[in-house]
Amino acid sequence: MSDDAGFICSRCGDHHAELPLGYSIAAPDIWEPRFETDRDSTLSSDQCVIRGQHFFIRGLIEIPVIGGEDVFSWGVWVSLSKDNFARALEVWNTEGREAEKPYFGWLSTELALYSESTTDLKTNAHTRPVGSRPFIELEPTDHPLAVEQRTGITYDRVREIAAAVLHPA
Repeated sequence: MSDDAGFICSRCGDHHAELPLGYSIAAPDIWEPRFETDRDSTLSSDQCVIRGQHFFIRGLIEIPVIGGEDVFSWGVWVSLSKDNFARALEVWNTEGREAEKPYFGWLSTELALYSESTTDLKTNAHTRPVGSRPFIELEPTDHPLAVEQRTGITYDRVREIAAAVLHPA
């Protein structure tokens, strides 16, 4: 059951017309605006290279919403080895790429809503069909984000996240 009626924000008290079911981060944590002029650095909506030494792809940490069919997602960046990044690029537009083995990586996005740092959590990036971002599977630890991915979150938690994202402290 989707919560299409919006929500009353716990931070500002206003009614927001829509309850977002996901947020996306524009760049990996270590990206800096000065890299825009560096010829060995590039940032697109799906891939990032920094100084020809650090390689990232953007994917989705998907979290089931309990009591409905909705899925909440975090659009995050994962660092890959040079070889795995090269392979991901090689098959980026290839039909059937979802048959690829998952790529090991490190989460390179800090989600400040969590009490523990999310940067450098171990991940597996699962390639999906062309046009779909990879599914980012977190190592099954006791980190709150990993627990949420495994067990799901309530609509109250989705509203809590929305309030925190819309009105950062």
